[in-house]
Amino acid sequence: MFHVLIIGAGTGGLCLAQGLKRAGISVAVYERDLNRRDGLQGYRVGIDADGKRALKANLAPELYDTFIATCARRPVYGNQLTHELKFLFSAGPEVAAAKEEDEQDESVSRMTLRQVLLTGVEDVVHFDKEFVRYERRSDGKVTAFFRDGSTATGDLLVGAEGARSEVRAQYLPHARLVETGLIGITGKTPLTPETAALLPRRMIEGVSMVHGPKGFMCVFHVMRFKWDADGRPKSGIGATDAQAIANWPGMLYDNSRDYIMWGFAAAERWLPKDVSRMRGAQIQRLVLDLTSDWHPSLRRIFELGDPGSSFPLMIRTSEPIDPWPTTNVTLIGDAIHTMTPGRGVGANTALRDARLLTRNLVRAHGGEWTLLEAVHDYETKMARYAWDAVIKSRAQMDGRSVLHGGGLAGGLARAGMRTALRVMDRLPPVKRRIVDAESAFRGAGRDDD
Repeated sequence: MFHVLIIGAGTGGLCLAQGLKRAGISVAVYERDLNRRDGLQGYRVGIDADGKRALKANLAPELYDTFIATCARRPVYGNQLTHELKFLFSAGPEVAAAKEEDEQDESVSRMTLRQVLLTGVEDVVHFDKEFVRYERRSDGKVTAFFRDGSTATGDLLVGAEGARSEVRAQYLPHARLVETGLIGITGKTPLTPETAALLPRRMIEGVSMVHGPKGFMCVFHVMRFKWDADGRPKSGIGATDAQAIANWPGMLYDNSRDYIMWGFAAAERWLPKDVSRMRGAQIQRLVLDLTSDWHPSLRRIFELGDPGSSFPLMIRTSEPIDPWPTTNVTLIGDAIHTMTPGRGVGANTALRDARLLTRNLVRAHGGEWTLLEAVHDYETKMARYAWDAVIKSRAQMDGRSVLHGGGLAGGLARAGMRTALRVMDRLPPVKRRIVDAESAFRGAGRDDD
């Protein structure tokens, strides 16, 4: 028997805790937030085939059903447009290959997903525990130390506390984050008859990337849930709030209503020096100032956004590192492989980590492997797929690339990109290959790690 300490109650850490608890493995999670309602930041997160496999493997069946019930309507189209709302590329049902239910992408509120993942593990999650350091002991165990003076001892310590991981800082100090030169500004605009009328149908029913001058870009995703405008459950998940909560316990904490998620990004050279300190209406006004030549409908979406939902995000990425000696300390998710949102697989890779590490620890729990053999196999496989995702995600979002530059070179690069998208849009076989390749990258058809 062994005991696992998880530092951080994020997506990967909680998925790991769910899987270990289901397998009968002793586990405890330590989270710096004060309670389960803290830390509810962020909006839409896409869950791909890798993520769904992990959730289905680690969650109890009824809790996985809750996750599915809380997902928004699936996007039908993948779109690329100009800032003038002219389509460059659009792929929809006409080129999408039929996929099994478990391989269909989902969209879920990041806040709701965290509440679902907290359901059923309340007894092993300890809040208001800020990790400061660990010590590996001579008896083969490891002790975690917290800001309040308390400690916890276990056989394995898993750093799962995100990009600013203190576990990583102590364990692998050479594993660093680097700036991409891009800064994102996120926002949330309620979906109403007025805002819905501003967007073309394919944008309403899909995920869309808008490309503007100077390399400015903005992703739009319309999130439509199974609740009505007043927050009451729509048909299919219960006729009343009480009925819905009885059927889907994780929905008790849901606070999502239909909305348009948008994420604007620009190279830092085009932004004010103090952008990282801007919030709310101030940063919302900055987006409007930067997009003065964008289509009026898009600017209206920005204008109608909830000011309290807008904040800046410094887009950073990990750099791949060489393999390290296996010990009773390891890392999952952003704690080891922070990646840009360029390919949309950050959360899914963390979930994939959780599934793989759970499966390996179950084998160690059963006596098939030693604990260190289980961890070594996890780290070897994780490094292979995670560093690949880090590199490919960065290629999509690099503020120092010519696409984000000024002058003739930047203009020509952006014109070439738009031309290439238009050409591919007119070649169905090419478009289909692009869609299939992206689907495979996101885990469709993958049998195992």
